[in-house]
Amino acid sequence: MDQLAQLWGSTGLAQIAMPQVLMILIGLGLLFLAINKGFEPLLLVPIGFGGILANIPGVDIAVGNGILHQFYTMGLETGVFPLLIFMGVGAMTDFGPLLANPKTLLLGAAAQFGIFATLLGALFLSDIGIFDFTLRQAAAIGIIGGADGPTAIYVAGILAPELLGAIAVAAYSYMALVPLIQPPIMRLLTSQDEREIVMVQLRDVAQIEKILFPLLLLILVALLVPSAAPLLGMFCFGNLMRESGVVSRLSDTAQNALINIVTILLGLSVGSKLVADQFLVPTTLGILALGIVAFSIGTAAGVLMAKAMNLFPGTKINPLIGASGVSAVPMAARVANKVGLEANPSNFLLMHAMGPNVAGVIGSAVAAGILIQFAGG
Repeated sequence: MDQLAQLWGSTGLAQIAMPQVLMILIGLGLLFLAINKGFEPLLLVPIGFGGILANIPGVDIAVGNGILHQFYTMGLETGVFPLLIFMGVGAMTDFGPLLANPKTLLLGAAAQFGIFATLLGALFLSDIGIFDFTLRQAAAIGIIGGADGPTAIYVAGILAPELLGAIAVAAYSYMALVPLIQPPIMRLLTSQDEREIVMVQLRDVAQIEKILFPLLLLILVALLVPSAAPLLGMFCFGNLMRESGVVSRLSDTAQNALINIVTILLGLSVGSKLVADQFLVPTTLGILALGIVAFSIGTAAGVLMAKAMNLFPGTKINPLIGASGVSAVPMAARVANKVGLEANPSNFLLMHAMGPNVAGVIGSAVAAGILIQFAGG
């Protein structure tokens, strides 16, 4: 009888607590969104599965020498995984639309307003006693507004590693929900006539422009904001491999095998931080609430910047592409194109929206560097 009791006591069923059950259900919910709804499956599948593994009682898989903790230590504590993903994203990015219409860079910059507005909001809520976020934590939460998962993870890993799980889940959840969150904001801030604006065809961009741009971008930005150099450096290096045309094997590896491997490990590492005692706290709800505010403000700021640019003489910009200034590539650009087609079936905005979309990636990397430089000191 004692042996049976001892055997039962060693099972997960005997050791599991309600918070762990709830976190396992959250992990299953993430898998449902990924598999059934198609929301960011490349990351929500490993994050959700990692979250389930991390909450199995009696197995130290997410701490100590556990494999998930090893992944976390190897890739997230060091910041290696987000940087490698940025290199892969750079290898898949075409700067052509941005170079063909450089003023869309302003739309990507405007969309980063959500980051700094949320940083100030988090500090204000802490000052009035609703939350208790430090400057470093508020900065890490604010970066969610860039709608860039790797950047959010990178900044959180440096400034607030204790909030990494909640910030990562918030960032990728809102990236996945771009098609639901952005259209109402876009329609609210634009008129039917504005949504129907047809933009002229983009010019062809010379190969030499595409080769020189990542080099000049890195040098100029890194000299001004050195803390942005790691993220932007990997992004520009990946893009240079793509555009140079002389290292196609390396570019192909960065775009496919490498980024796929790192995505798996990163997702499992993030999932390992979804343990009940760290995630089921009021702070997490605050992060999720502030995250949606950050993303909404970023979307609105991009649209309003496009409307402001239309006040000046010159070729009109469809304000919808301002919403793609958040760096959810290429989903935000697709959403802008979809809403534009609803207003005017002959209005194809995808390539125009890719300009601010790519600018948003650059903007979020620069914003990350600024936050690290000032909040991390």
